[in-house]
Amino acid sequence: MSETMVVLDRSRVREGKLEDLKRAVEELAEFVAANEPRPISYNVYFNDDGSEMVVLQVHPDAASMEHHMRIAGPAFPTFAGLVELRSMEVFGSPSEALLDLIRHKIELLGDATVMIHEHRAGFDRHTER
Repeated sequence: MSETMVVLDRSRVREGKLEDLKRAVEELAEFVAANEPRPISYNVYFNDDGSEMVVLQVHPDAASMEHHMRIAGPAFPTFAGLVELRSMEVFGSPSEALLDLIRHKIELLGDATVMIHEHRAGFDRHTER
């Protein structure tokens, strides 16, 4: 049985870059929607004053998240001048290959803390039985 993977990224928006960032994330979200059929959810949020961006992704399994990192990864350097990645929380069990892709993203975008949360109990209603 595959395990749902949820990833939550928190970034500080660089001074004066909010409008550029909003355009860039809209383009990235459109790219993900058009080129990645497996993600269950991919959403970007900003706090009230536009100083923080949160990206929340839900994937049916770790392979979907790994695929996302490989497909969308070439766009990540675009964000280096727009945000400073502060943290990445991964809910689920990432493969070593996915962890390597996450480390690469962190090298590009900031000195983020990575937290891995192992699933212990619960269920997902969206999965097939």
